[in-house]
Amino acid sequence: MITTARRLDHVQEYYFSRKLREVRALQSAGKPVINMGIGSPDLAPATAVMEAVQKAMLQPMAHQYQSYQGLPELREAMAHFYSRNFHVMVNPDSEILPLMGSKEGILHIAMAFLNEGDGVLIPNPGYPTYASVANLVGAESVFYDLKAGRNWEPDFEALEKQDLSNVKLMWVSYPHMPTGATGSLELFEKLVAFAKKHHILLVNDNPYSFILNDNPQSILQVEGAKEVALELNSLSKTFNMAGWRVGMVLGESKLIQAVLKVKSNMDSGMFYGIQKGAIEALKSDAAWFGQQNEIYTQRRQLVFELAQKLNCTYDENSVGLFVWAKLPEGETSAEAFVDRLLYDKDVFIAPGTIFGSNGEGYIRFSLCVEEAKIKEILNRF
Repeated sequence: MITTARRLDHVQEYYFSRKLREVRALQSAGKPVINMGIGSPDLAPATAVMEAVQKAMLQPMAHQYQSYQGLPELREAMAHFYSRNFHVMVNPDSEILPLMGSKEGILHIAMAFLNEGDGVLIPNPGYPTYASVANLVGAESVFYDLKAGRNWEPDFEALEKQDLSNVKLMWVSYPHMPTGATGSLELFEKLVAFAKKHHILLVNDNPYSFILNDNPQSILQVEGAKEVALELNSLSKTFNMAGWRVGMVLGESKLIQAVLKVKSNMDSGMFYGIQKGAIEALKSDAAWFGQQNEIYTQRRQLVFELAQKLNCTYDENSVGLFVWAKLPEGETSAEAFVDRLLYDKDVFIAPGTIFGSNGEGYIRFSLCVEEAKIKEILNRF
């Protein structure tokens, strides 16, 4: 009898992996289900990005193994991107590591810095992968509350009252997923000071900075942040390249080197053509972001109308690819509410509970749905 590893005892199949099978089954049965659940951009990358990939395919080195650290010109493009958009200076030779999507970076960072039994501070609500990865490496998930009354920011007084002696790493994500809270430089300064005081590695997961956000920020803007902080970023949302799997982790060279030790044993480098496309994407100017945000602004306004039809409330000032909405009074279960919409109105949205217990009472709409389909959903009500 072959048994699975004990680490799987506390890891569930990713919610969307399971739920989307149900959605596909309904669609196969002829149901006109529209998926507003996941943040997979439906828009195309810039034409220049796709042309760069096409040209790269004909290069002699295109189909060989690539460097574990990525092309030097890719790291340079990432460094220039941070300098231009965040006014953050990083050494492209030692302080940036390209990733096959920032999601893989979450596991690599955990494997590089966490031993079994180490504590990990995880936001509630927050990206479910943080807790899953902690379970996979045998670390202890220590959830900290984020609530609407505090604009989805940590309560540092409550954190200080916890036993932090065993905590080695803290996940944060601003702009915040799933709520769309923007965070601030002041918040980043508090987080860096907290991490220094308690000798905690702070990791900001930052893939939504440019979506409906007039003030992109990086935790590395804080003076001295590199001593205790890493930042993950991704081309998935910003440049409509989710399936390409291109991300990055930035920080002090010793921290980056530790992540590289793990990564170099996990893959054999990113495809050359994808790297060339990523370089072109990172050159995008303000006009690209403006064009994308015009589309998302129009979609978000329609989603606001949909939320109103459902008697849900929401924050008009939130940013990112989602609208986080509070259920109407009297509704006690986000998952029951979502299932009712799925089977009665043929629309799938995400229940807040998949992001943690503080997500109960909330639902999340994705903006990765074309206007015509959102209007079709509105007509169903």
